[in-house]
Amino acid sequence: MTEATAPFTPEQDAISDGKNRVWKKFRSHRSALFGGILVAFFVAIALLAPVLPIPDPAATDWGAVRKAPSAAHWMGTDEIGRDVLSRLIWGAQASLLAGVVSVGIALALGVPLGILAGYFGGWTDAVISRCTEALLAAPFLILAIALAAFLGPSLTNAMIAIGISATPIFIRLTRGQVLTVRSEDYVDSALAIGLPTPKILRRYILPNVLPPILVQATLTIATAIIAEASLSFLGLGQQAPAPSWGSMLNTAKNFLNQAPWMAMWPGISIFLVVLGFNLLGDGLRDALDPREH
Repeated sequence: MTEATAPFTPEQDAISDGKNRVWKKFRSHRSALFGGILVAFFVAIALLAPVLPIPDPAATDWGAVRKAPSAAHWMGTDEIGRDVLSRLIWGAQASLLAGVVSVGIALALGVPLGILAGYFGGWTDAVISRCTEALLAAPFLILAIALAAFLGPSLTNAMIAIGISATPIFIRLTRGQVLTVRSEDYVDSALAIGLPTPKILRRYILPNVLPPILVQATLTIATAIIAEASLSFLGLGQQAPAPSWGSMLNTAKNFLNQAPWMAMWPGISIFLVVLGFNLLGDGLRDALDPREH
């Protein structure tokens, strides 16, 4: 005798319908699908780097210095004979890790502070908002460079610097979204029946401010990847001999005439992965926009 399946509640049906509408809208966004494919490709090669049949990215070959692309080295070699394709694939790990971890730090710091500022208001909002404005007064990349120089050159410190620099963006966005949701009738009703503040924040505030935060996080990953490449280019990010697209460009700038492929491939990779995240973010923004449903 089979067990009866519990029927879906109206709330579960609404959630399921909402997910289906979001997915249908996203699938119809061709550029977003293309961006998702680009992102998935770079994530895949970064994860599979340890098992792919490629040379050691730090292995030198003095007999193959600055060799043009060939059957032996599909993307050529660099100034000390290292395989550019191998370094490109391993460098994808550093760039994607920097993007994801940096945005994770910004979310962990920015979203709670934004919720506190928007929900409680008063002096809490005043203090958080003034500190946010002070950080926003400095350009994002300049602040990241200053923090990375203060913390010291390493990929970990670069991710921390980028994450802190991106935090004000999420504080301001979250605060604005919370102010909008805070004025809704269902929040007033929850307050009227005496629900505790943590439950209101968890059940009514956070779920309704997450969609724009998710979109912003996707777009900020692209910005963080560019920032990591910039810091590595300046010697403040990933340190040699570990590969990084930014450090590869830093080396390649000295050999643009003799070996242009050294700069071409990491430049194209940065362009494609940033394009992918931007297209993916645009698609998520359109799919999650309640006005489109």
